[in-house]
Amino acid sequence: MKKISFLASLLLVVSISFTACREQSEKEKLVEEMKEEGAEIDTKTDDDGNYKIKMESEEKEVKIKEDADGDTKIKVDY
Repeated sequence: MKKISFLASLLLVVSISFTACREQSEKEKLVEEMKEEGAEIDTKTDDDGNYKIKMESEEKEVKIKEDADGDTKIKVDY
């Protein structure tokens, strides 16, 4: 029984370490990149739960739309 609990604990620690070091999504990378460029960031949420981010810098414009269902659309204009 000790061996099973030890293996379960080890599996839990390994799985937590992998989820803690996850890759950033494209959305998160774009938001960070635009913040570093000093972009103007405008966010909106409507009554249906849709979320919109509009970011503008001197070099480019990024629009991110996220539906209440979790679908994300990203548009980048240079």
